[in-house]
Amino acid sequence: MVDVRHEGDVAEVVVFHGVGVEKSGRLGPLGSGVVVVLIVFERHAIAFGDGRVLIVFCVLGGFVVTGSEAKGFRTTLLELARFFEATVATLLHGRAPDFGVLRLELTQDNDVDSSSYSLTRGSRRIGPFGLPWPRIRVVPGPWWQSTVVYQVYPRSFSDGNGDGIGDLQGLLEQIDYVARLGVGAVWLSPIFRSPMADFGYDVSDYRDVDPVFGTLDDLDRLVERFHERGIRVLLDWVPNHSSIEHPWFVESRSSRTSAKRDWYVWRDPPPGGGPPNNWLAEFSQGAPAWTFDDASGQYYLHLFLPEQPDLNWANPEVVAAMHDDVRFWLDRGIDGFRIDVVHGLGKDITRDDPDDYVEAGHTHAPVNDSEATHGVLRDLRRLFDSYPDERVMVGEVFLLDTARVARYYGHGDELHLSFNFPPLFASWKASSWRRHIDTTIAHLDPIDAWPTWVLSNHDRPRHRTRYDSEAITRAAAVLLLTLRGTPFLYAGEELGLADAVVPPERVVDPGGRDGCRAPLPWTREPGHGWPSEPWLPLPPQPSEHSVEAEENDPRSMLTLYRRLIAVRTRSPALSVGDFTWLDSPEGVLAWQRRANNERWVVLVNFTETAQTVSLPGLTCEVSSDGIGEGEAVTVLRPWQAALLR
Repeated sequence: MVDVRHEGDVAEVVVFHGVGVEKSGRLGPLGSGVVVVLIVFERHAIAFGDGRVLIVFCVLGGFVVTGSEAKGFRTTLLELARFFEATVATLLHGRAPDFGVLRLELTQDNDVDSSSYSLTRGSRRIGPFGLPWPRIRVVPGPWWQSTVVYQVYPRSFSDGNGDGIGDLQGLLEQIDYVARLGVGAVWLSPIFRSPMADFGYDVSDYRDVDPVFGTLDDLDRLVERFHERGIRVLLDWVPNHSSIEHPWFVESRSSRTSAKRDWYVWRDPPPGGGPPNNWLAEFSQGAPAWTFDDASGQYYLHLFLPEQPDLNWANPEVVAAMHDDVRFWLDRGIDGFRIDVVHGLGKDITRDDPDDYVEAGHTHAPVNDSEATHGVLRDLRRLFDSYPDERVMVGEVFLLDTARVARYYGHGDELHLSFNFPPLFASWKASSWRRHIDTTIAHLDPIDAWPTWVLSNHDRPRHRTRYDSEAITRAAAVLLLTLRGTPFLYAGEELGLADAVVPPERVVDPGGRDGCRAPLPWTREPGHGWPSEPWLPLPPQPSEHSVEAEENDPRSMLTLYRRLIAVRTRSPALSVGDFTWLDSPEGVLAWQRRANNERWVVLVNFTETAQTVSLPGLTCEVSSDGIGEGEAVTVLRPWQAALLR
């Protein structure tokens, strides 16, 4: 890695080593071993020993060219302009905006005397020439702040081998669909080897892909293809517990004197008998979070199913082993992890839950909040930060208390992002959403923590089902993609999918979550793109909500999502700008997003009646119902949301 030194703010076009800019807007011939950055606001220079290579890093980015094979390479400045359209006016007429640095890292393949240098961005190597150029765009601060993340539940996305279960090959076949959506990262729900007691959240091998999804080579190929399209890949990591079939637990259970006995949480019964404390397990219908092992006479802890024994993160050997598993994936180019039940890694098993809480049948997992977890997260953060390109930790902190969740960001040294779950339970009322947004701002802004927003996922009913209205679902999409923070989409919400109706004989999930995990419909015709009967029933109206039906329909939900993501991605104001509430009628929320001279206004009508608004000088760019775009907005229709500038 090369040390980069900041040399101050400038505004200039930089051309080095005999590279000329022709009147046509094209770069002229390139010399050997040069690097060119076209537009510079913050200038960073690096020189190697003999001075042959000079690199300039810039706020707005540009094309970087290296190596002796660069001769004759040409590209147009016009290609670059699309990435800078939000800042061109400022570039020509005013001070350069201060909204982030495009980070590029130079590595040497050989020694300093070699002319073979390459540029890396993540695990994607650029150069020597002949390889595809990446899409260069403005990245304001860390990439995970300005991106949109798309959650794929692989079993239900696309079936590549015809067995009725989605797999990596199926996802690979639909990769262009994901790219056309415009998202910047994909999160894959668990694909590790598993006996599937909890459909992948019971891991028996943290370093392999379950055969139901494919092979490790399939995953490597998928990651490479996503990276070629400029899309990062996150995996779903399950460190709180393993499968009961994991070799670690098999050995741990074999004997009280096993070398891995303390890798899990084992305890003797108390003097009066029974479990060591009164915690209840998830998916258990009131059963304890402890299972007695007859052979050894001790209980083991499981916050979830008995098939999911909890790992003991107080044991340094467990920490080291799990860190090694993380390195295994980061070394393969994985860009980060969604970390399951991350607040469960530290536990104080000496404390019972309140009696009235337990008597009401409430489980322990949503209230587990041990101080020990924060040390575990700081150690993990140091591991992630030792890798280039800002590998990211996204935590599932299911505490439903934003003040407590905020603590899991630490002082910028724990999680990069944490899910914000209360909106998943919010009614479609302006007062409810105003309260959730204000609460998030109040607890995260003072500690400089970046929020996340989510409307649906694999654990909760889809918002199309919760709100029971396509108009509201459309308005919710505008809300989700214009708030300050990183939005997470759940595959299928861009099609307006509702939960499937699953008959009792087809229920498979121990947590009753089958409906929101229904397969995506790809085509109109029967089968809907699934070669054989899928593992779960399809969602309602699969023909009308198929990709084929919505793909080229300018009024479809899919088109609305694509437009919103495109506007957000190219707008510094919408992706990372300031957030300010505006005055609005009762039942309407209005806010402003601003970055430098760019300003957008969002209006969301949470009511079933039309609402009069007054915003002179602004026109509607995107309307949730597609009506009135390009016009001033004086009346919001029932359940309408509008994006104005």
